[in-house]
Amino acid sequence: MQKPKKLIGMKISDFNDLVKSKNQIHLQKARLIPFYKPGDEMALTSIFMSAISSVDEFKRDIFKSIGFSTYGYLHVYTEVEFTLFDRKRIDGLFLLVRGKKIVDAMVIESKNKRNNLDSNQIKEYFNILKAYRIPKILTLSNEFVNFPTQTPMNIKPPKSITIYHLSWSYILTIAHILCIENDQKIKDKNQKFIMNEVINYLEHSNSGVVGFTQMKPGWTEVCQKINSGASLKLNDSVVEETISSWIQKERDVGLALSRELGLLVKTGKTKYKVNLSERIKNEKQELVRNKSLKSFLNVEGATSPICIKANFRSKTIEMSVNIDSPKDRPIRPQITWMRNQLKKCANKNIELFTKIQNELMLDINVKFSSKPIRLQISDLEDAHDSSLLIKKEIKSFSLVYVDYLGKKFDSRKQFVIQVENMLLRYYESIVQHLKNWEKPAPKIKPNEEE
Repeated sequence: MQKPKKLIGMKISDFNDLVKSKNQIHLQKARLIPFYKPGDEMALTSIFMSAISSVDEFKRDIFKSIGFSTYGYLHVYTEVEFTLFDRKRIDGLFLLVRGKKIVDAMVIESKNKRNNLDSNQIKEYFNILKAYRIPKILTLSNEFVNFPTQTPMNIKPPKSITIYHLSWSYILTIAHILCIENDQKIKDKNQKFIMNEVINYLEHSNSGVVGFTQMKPGWTEVCQKINSGASLKLNDSVVEETISSWIQKERDVGLALSRELGLLVKTGKTKYKVNLSERIKNEKQELVRNKSLKSFLNVEGATSPICIKANFRSKTIEMSVNIDSPKDRPIRPQITWMRNQLKKCANKNIELFTKIQNELMLDINVKFSSKPIRLQISDLEDAHDSSLLIKKEIKSFSLVYVDYLGKKFDSRKQFVIQVENMLLRYYESIVQHLKNWEKPAPKIKPNEEE
């Protein structure tokens, strides 16, 4: 009886002979123009894998996110069938070759459209990976995670195997960023042409690539329970669905903003980078206890991470950034400095600023107080005379955009649309124009004798 052969360390010529023998492995070379109908999962997989082998910068960015080296010669295959395991077929296989030997390997399992990954299917694949000593598996689907080291499935791989996950929206976002004129851009014109063609395919309605279009059914039920005063329990399935939807929406809006900015916006909480289930557990406690949820988007160059908060009781969304205030001035000049920042925002885009100014609030964060002093921006002119600020010391400001969604908050589809539109308005009209105060350079004191 034949035994599976260890791939890592095998000569690539021996691997090719193994494939030719058809005794253990059948496969196809990945093609940029595959012989599948549009919308087929294998078409999407083949195009993705071929783009990686054809576009240097795309390979660099995708492989960097999943811990796969770019140093060596890459072999890409699809429809990989393992005859010793009931002819089970895995969607794709990467082999990295250096010195004519296989030094690393990763299998690919992909889903498109509304098809979610099947944890039982992946568990069966683990047996194949262990047998052939393949150390990595990459899953692709329209499900979102904040870090490639997280997985949307409730599954724990064996110690010898590392599992990564990328959403198709993430892949599309990376492709878009590479085609923009920036430091990361694709340098070779032919490779850029290939990347643009891949983008055209991924964005086509028949490709099977879809963004996050609606919250899960549990979202509406949780909204109704909170509105009626009914209690929530940590182990309620609707609470789990609500948290799952929120985390996926967090990543979705981050990618939407990334495509607008031409750089990758970081989302998620780093301490849960390899443990999504722990974050879900903590978010459940937050929802049950405070009836609210928070997310943070990190944009390089912004004054602070953008905080997005969903308040279930008031059916509002709050978006805010912190701004460091001048430490070398008393309260009145500090507030004047903040007012000038707002005037700058208005002057940059008066039409957009006018649309949201009634929903803008300023939180004044003062020392030795856990709660900020919140004012409408229309009240800032006389804020320094407020009794709330007497004998206080300002630490920083937070500019808050509050939008009441009403029934749209409960709607699975409308909530998704409203949050994304709100974020883009807030960033364009406010966030991109704000600056933190910077301590000025010290000055040389004049010589008294002079």
